Amino acid sequence: MILYNVTTSLDPEIAERWLAYMQNTHMPEVMATGFFLKSQLCRMLDEEEGGITYASQYYAVSLEQLEAYQEVAAPALRADMDKHFGGRYASFRTMLEVL
Repeated sequence: MILYNVTTSLDPEIAERWLAYMQNTHMPEVMATGFFLKSQLCRMLDEEEGGITYASQYYAVSLEQLEAYQEVAAPALRADMDKHFGGRYASFRTMLEVL
């Protein structure tokens, strides 16, 4: 099992709108691609002062499945995120093997 983790730090002014977008639009769209088995959204508790950081996590059965998602579906989903929140957030992505 592979865990695809996207950590995102937000401009506090967009936090509520971004959270609603993630829960109601983005994460359901990611799951609808069929590349992942489950997902979850976590908020970091030990944030820098004034910062808001979330980790959206998606579970794939294999690295090949995750790579297919990144090639086929991710570019359009990232573009849509930028259309809504461009310049107001920063994300980094990690791929982890679940042991």
